[in-house]
Amino acid sequence: MRLIALTVVVMIAFAANSILGRWAIGPGHMDATGFGLLRLASGAVMLGLLCLLQRQPLAESWRRSLAGGAALTLYMVGFSVAYVALDAGLGALVLFGVVQVSMFGWGLIRRQPAAPLQILGAALALSGLAYVVWPGGAVEAPLWAVLWMGAAGLGWGIYSLVGRGAQRPVAASAVNFALATGMILPAVWWFGGAAVVTPLGCLLAVVSGAGTSGLGYALWYRVLPQIPGPVAATVQLSVPVIAILAGTVILGEPVGARLLLGTVAVLGGIAVVILCPPRKIRSS
Repeated sequence: MRLIALTVVVMIAFAANSILGRWAIGPGHMDATGFGLLRLASGAVMLGLLCLLQRQPLAESWRRSLAGGAALTLYMVGFSVAYVALDAGLGALVLFGVVQVSMFGWGLIRRQPAAPLQILGAALALSGLAYVVWPGGAVEAPLWAVLWMGAAGLGWGIYSLVGRGAQRPVAASAVNFALATGMILPAVWWFGGAAVVTPLGCLLAVVSGAGTSGLGYALWYRVLPQIPGPVAATVQLSVPVIAILAGTVILGEPVGARLLLGTVAVLGGIAVVILCPPRKIRSS
């Protein structure tokens, strides 16, 4: 039960990130790349302070750290660049669809494929998500924006896979955030355009970075080694649904049948993946 509770907390933190980002970037309180940079820097500071308080050395395998930092940078850059040109629902579908493919695909490459019933459950959850977030009417989806959001999904999938081997979640996350803060600077310069900075935008970026990103990602790294890969991939499909449900509560919007049916499909698919026994690999 403790592991389930921690996983739920992580998914809520991820959904809160989405809400904070939309709150800051959507109304124009801060530009997307600047928000990503301040978010990373705030997370690095928070996690670094936690390591100091816990007397944890900021030491991690340099290969794992470089992979984690680069993957986190790819996620932040891809998401920030695509966010301004892609419908939010369609963007979420592309992002988490690529996460599924990358994490399930890596299991197949490592000869640890998911069981057929787990693949079916993941497909059901992804279909439920598509039903919830698919935009109504004609929506323009520039190919470049779709590709950048796909790159963000690949980055997050790699970041999650790297986290499955983390020995010290807080220290590993602190190093990843610090490296990504430096790595993202060229992208901020290249894609940033006109910088938009307001006190509210900075506050939201710091809350997202130090709280729901820094602490949330560190907790994700703690949870990841304890859950199977297919489960880690599929539970993330709940994040956009949680964000939408939170939006209905905060904004007082009605909960329609489409949201309810899609949520049932997402949660049902996740339950199938979790309850399905893992596939046994025959030794040759």
